[in-house]
Amino acid sequence: MTSAANFKIDPRLAALLGENYRSIELAIKELVDNAFDADAEKVRITLPAPYTNDPIIIEDDGTGMTENEIRNEYLKIANSRFSRKGERTAGKKRLVKGRKGIGKFAGLMVAEVMEVTAKARGIQTKLTISKTALAKANYDLDKIDLPIEIGECAETEKGTYIELSGINDNFTFPNPDKLRQLLVLEYNRVPDFEIIVNDVTVDIEDIPGKTFVRNLNLPSAGEVQVRYTIADQKKSVKQAGLIVKVRGKVIGQPQLFGLENIESIPKQLQQRIVGEVVADKLEKDVTADWGAIIENSISYQEIAESLKPELERSFDETFNAEVELARGRLQRQISKRLNKLPDYKQDSAKKALDNVMLKFFGENEERTSAVIGLVLDTFEQDGCSLALATMGKAKKSMTKFSNALAEYGTLEVALQVQQATYRLEVIEQFRKFIADPKTFEEQIQNALENNLWLLATHYPILSTNDTLMNVVENFMNRKETEEKPQLLLSRSYPDSYLLLEIKGGKSKLSDKDSALAKEYRDGLYYYFPNKKIDLIVLGGACKIGTTKRSAKEGFQFITYEDLLNTAQEQQEWILNDWQKKG
Repeated sequence: MTSAANFKIDPRLAALLGENYRSIELAIKELVDNAFDADAEKVRITLPAPYTNDPIIIEDDGTGMTENEIRNEYLKIANSRFSRKGERTAGKKRLVKGRKGIGKFAGLMVAEVMEVTAKARGIQTKLTISKTALAKANYDLDKIDLPIEIGECAETEKGTYIELSGINDNFTFPNPDKLRQLLVLEYNRVPDFEIIVNDVTVDIEDIPGKTFVRNLNLPSAGEVQVRYTIADQKKSVKQAGLIVKVRGKVIGQPQLFGLENIESIPKQLQQRIVGEVVADKLEKDVTADWGAIIENSISYQEIAESLKPELERSFDETFNAEVELARGRLQRQISKRLNKLPDYKQDSAKKALDNVMLKFFGENEERTSAVIGLVLDTFEQDGCSLALATMGKAKKSMTKFSNALAEYGTLEVALQVQQATYRLEVIEQFRKFIADPKTFEEQIQNALENNLWLLATHYPILSTNDTLMNVVENFMNRKETEEKPQLLLSRSYPDSYLLLEIKGGKSKLSDKDSALAKEYRDGLYYYFPNKKIDLIVLGGACKIGTTKRSAKEGFQFITYEDLLNTAQEQQEWILNDWQKKG
């Protein structure tokens, strides 16, 4: 039986029709998203060979559509599945991707005709949409008759078959490699969802980057297959890490197998790895719900210990190669100025530049170049190095040696004065930063973490690192609290610790805050037995009547105003003292 169907117009149509897709591959991805939202487990895409008239075909085994659903839901433009049925799919409870209700028409962006054949509950419905027909009707969509054919199919058959024919001659043919790369970045971690492009399954090896394959044969874990890719710098991956598969089932969340604790591997690089560890012999070491691997598993620990050095070598190889490429692009700037430095400065300058390349790995190259320039400026202008070199040459003459020491001391003070000038400006900016209502606690922590000199009155030497912060993170993960506090743990000279609890700039500190903060500190003593841990709670103000705490108790309330005022006074004292001596 053949009849006609019509578009159902939504008021948002005019705005939505103004949107478009940058490539055929992105348009096809929209249709894959629809299959995902239809709870499909497999999507098969067939792309035409270049210079042929073959169609693009996207076929899935999802829930399909009935004639009624095509007429009243599919053909209602801007009526998304999300708005109709909620944020999760009915069967697999996936988060719905379709939000605007126009992705289903992505095919018309690149093809002359789109045929949609859907099967559901024993009914097959075929809809044909022609771009030429739309144009002839001046896009008066609710007046266009769209051919729709209804037939029968087996009750067990379901899914949607889309055929795009008459590819726009102004576009290049779709590239299967490019399409696989696009799809794997979106779907590489999705269980029960397989995508096949031209008979090749989309896989982690399609991610642009370097792929590593390792086969381990371990005493307890047996044969273990490891495959992972470290993506190119410009590509981001969802849920970085390696998943563990046992008998084809993913167990738990992606992991880095201890690499997150290695400070020499930049975090940006760690977030670019995606892969899998296949270890079927772990079947007996999986929890009853198959949600995790038992922590005491000897086989799993064996895998982790064997895998960590393999991963570390791969990261080192990738990091060194990328740093060399970046260094090569910046080499002209570096070499020209390095060669002008005295020999005794060059080694130190090279080490400093290596640290810059590590710290700013993955950052915008212009920013890295600017920092390199500042580092080289410092070495070019640093008179202290010259004074040290003079001392080395003047050991036989006590007069010259004495003069060189005096010169070094003068230059050291001059550097402190220059630093104090810069720090006063930083304090002023920090004060505005704290006062801004848009500033969050985690942003304050990020700013303080590398500016601990603000606490220098009481703690002359402070340092924090990833290891200390991992201790805090592990500790807080064990506690059941509704809201995780912002805690910053630092090591103070000679071997004590400082724990900062960071509140918002508008917060008011009370005795309740002190009790809770002490609870955090007492919990951290488990990790640092017999060590002293001082505690400071930073906040916007102290409530009236709040008990004053003594530094002898190892606890203090400090407002941001007091913190910055004290830091400002210290820097101004340095400048005033210098002026008096001058």
